[in-house]
Amino acid sequence: MSFDPAESTGLNQTAESAISADGTPDYDRTYTIAPRTGIATLLQAGDTLTITNPSGHQVCDFWTFRYPGITEYLSMAHTHTALDSIMPKPGDVLVTNNRTPILRFLEDTSPGIHDTVMAACDLPRYHQLGVSGYHDNCTDNLRMAVAAIGLSLPAIPAPFNVWMNIPVEKDGSIRWQPPVSEKGDFVRFEALVDCVAVMSACPQDLTPVNGLDTEPDKLTFQVTR
Repeated sequence: MSFDPAESTGLNQTAESAISADGTPDYDRTYTIAPRTGIATLLQAGDTLTITNPSGHQVCDFWTFRYPGITEYLSMAHTHTALDSIMPKPGDVLVTNNRTPILRFLEDTSPGIHDTVMAACDLPRYHQLGVSGYHDNCTDNLRMAVAAIGLSLPAIPAPFNVWMNIPVEKDGSIRWQPPVSEKGDFVRFEALVDCVAVMSACPQDLTPVNGLDTEPDKLTFQVTR
């Protein structure tokens, strides 16, 4: 079966949640990303994007694509090389698959534990976890959010999993752990080029990455100039 990175395997509210026809935001307005869904927003070079975690336990899968072509995108693998680290922190510059600076990480009120190793959840992952039928997932949220503003996704990059806690052990093994962020924590980025930012309130409810004894929750974001 052929693979089309732009084709969703199912639908949810994301498909109808565009903040505007082309993703242009209202500056200083607080937008809500409903649990299990995603939203895309345009950022102009110099804009600041703040993503807030109201519950404290919700992971945000986060991508940026250089605009208008969107074939160049934030790359975790290239950013690892640029930073000599798998854990971005305030002051760091994040780069694309062409090694172009795309974001500056400005501020982080959480303890700074995020993931840049794991792929976004998708329908095959939930089937591996025992789900029958459809399950909301970050890959489809990315696809639908981009399509909702009239764009076609060229690839499925690995996301910057904000607040996701995946410890990497000395032997190379990993563990799936609850976030260590707290209610109201936020991260803030500066766009260094025009780009499309996509945020997914991760629907994962079969591992503890969105907390223990909790359900996936909302996120909020704001774009300022």
